[in-house]
Amino acid sequence: MSTATVPRVTTRPRPQVDDVTWTQLIEAVRQSGLYPTRSKAEQVTRTVLAALGTHVTGDERVDLARALPGEAARLIAAQIPATRRLTAARFVDEVASRTPGATSATARWDVSSVLGTLPNLIGDDLITRILAQLPAGYALLFGRADLSACSRSRS
Repeated sequence: MSTATVPRVTTRPRPQVDDVTWTQLIEAVRQSGLYPTRSKAEQVTRTVLAALGTHVTGDERVDLARALPGEAARLIAAQIPATRRLTAARFVDEVASRTPGATSATARWDVSSVLGTLPNLIGDDLITRILAQLPAGYALLFGRADLSACSRSRS
């Protein structure tokens, strides 16, 4: 009797919260943003996550904090929710104002470097839920195509 060998398909599962450490998050941001030092990547990560923590609310805020390493979760949870929603461009400007010497262009790079690492760490479902509560335009900051404009134009 002949047995056929079936190729084994393996996929890399999304890391669980216990699998991702603060150091690994910083390293992912350092690589994503091509920052020369861990210190610079950490400063950028702290600034962007603190700003994000003011704009994500409700269950999504709780789930985001649970999905991130402890230090990142504390940055999110420590923020007082904003009273008004910022457009993606204004969010980038807010990050620029919190970063000495930053311009809108460098702040956009920083925001995208941090937020772009999150889908691999916390999963697409939570990112989709977070984007649903933010104004249009944030998807690009998370490394996703922003299809919301297309769907609005068809209405």
